[in-house]
Amino acid sequence: MAPSKLIATLDAYLARAADRRGRRGLPAPQVLVMAPDFEYTFGDQQMPFHAASIGKLATAALVMQEVELGRVALDASVTDLLPASVTAGLFTGPGATVEQLLAHTSGIADYFEGKADGPRFIDIVVRETDTMWQPDDLLAFTRDRQRPVGAPGQRFAYSDTGYVLLGRILEELTGVSFTDLLRSRIFGPAGMTESVLWLREPGPAEIAPLWLNGVEASQFRSVSCDWAGGGIVSTLSDLARLGRAMADGTLVTRSTYELMTTARHRFRPGIWYGLGAMELRYGGFMPLLRLPRTYGHLGVLGTHLFGDEKSTIVMNFHDTREMRASFQTHVRIQQGLNRLSRD
Repeated sequence: MAPSKLIATLDAYLARAADRRGRRGLPAPQVLVMAPDFEYTFGDQQMPFHAASIGKLATAALVMQEVELGRVALDASVTDLLPASVTAGLFTGPGATVEQLLAHTSGIADYFEGKADGPRFIDIVVRETDTMWQPDDLLAFTRDRQRPVGAPGQRFAYSDTGYVLLGRILEELTGVSFTDLLRSRIFGPAGMTESVLWLREPGPAEIAPLWLNGVEASQFRSVSCDWAGGGIVSTLSDLARLGRAMADGTLVTRSTYELMTTARHRFRPGIWYGLGAMELRYGGFMPLLRLPRTYGHLGVLGTHLFGDEKSTIVMNFHDTREMRASFQTHVRIQQGLNRLSRD
């Protein structure tokens, strides 16, 4: 396939998607695709947006930097790294390890989407819009309103709460705020000049609209609720820089990156999880899809950052209800890149 034909095909497909979304009040998807001798863009390339759980890549990279420096071990117990007042009531059985937090096998509940006594957390976010959530508030929600989902190491269970604990561990280990760690050890080295930890430091006055279960929440203070689990606001190009810096040795060594991206557990059909990073196995979406595996992370708002040695795909679909549409687009792009590489 010629690059011009792929561009025309993607333009037509995404124009139809933008029209469908426009009738529902949603903006056009933001899309950036980079591959050898090929670049494709669609939608607003400059508008910063909430990257959601793509930010877990940055948190995991910070933890693995500490591992590389010898300041913490993957098998270190969380209860040895944090005060008892922080970890009390979050686990069942013996204390979980740093590795289990990274891999979502610690048994800790998930404050953001997990079951809770009383209103779900996401319902509180869209109702109590002026709440500024602090990390200890997020841990308290799990401690007071949820129960562990299993013993440490027993099974995979995705948990934003676990990544809040990783953020707290990083602060304890370094004596530096999570905000400053991101800026000095992730954003700076990766060249991410347009990225911030949302509402924790000066940032853009406006971000792209985002819908949480049908409610537009981009200006809510309560969107401060994801911290080390994915509180980064960024741009398409900055997230592409993050993906490259993860893979090329800028942020972690190549062997560490391979460890992070080695699949351990199935998250969803076609999506596998390592240590803070996802692997897409496209045949899991549809058995006949024979495409190269890619690595990165997605976010609940239909945000994607995935790539392989040759290509990077970054997308924002703005909405918790647009995950399926975002993956349909992702697969179409990956099919086009695959044909492009063969021709």
